[in-house]
Amino acid sequence: MINQSWQNKETIKKVKCVHTNAEKYMVNRVLTVGKTYEVKNETDEFLFIIDNTGKVGGYYKDYFEEV
Repeated sequence: MINQSWQNKETIKKVKCVHTNAEKYMVNRVLTVGKTYEVKNETDEFLFIIDNTGKVGGYYKDYFEEV
């Protein structure tokens, strides 16, 4: 499974969290507004980053802006 190696994968780009106002999920526990995160994988709708827990998580792109 390719997603198990994302943590060690080369960083694609860096993004900055601009808000944590989620409609369904509580992302304010794993994302910090103003913090920069490393993007490990990207799809049309999601960014897979190393979040505040130290693990790779998938989040909607609208929480971020490119640095």
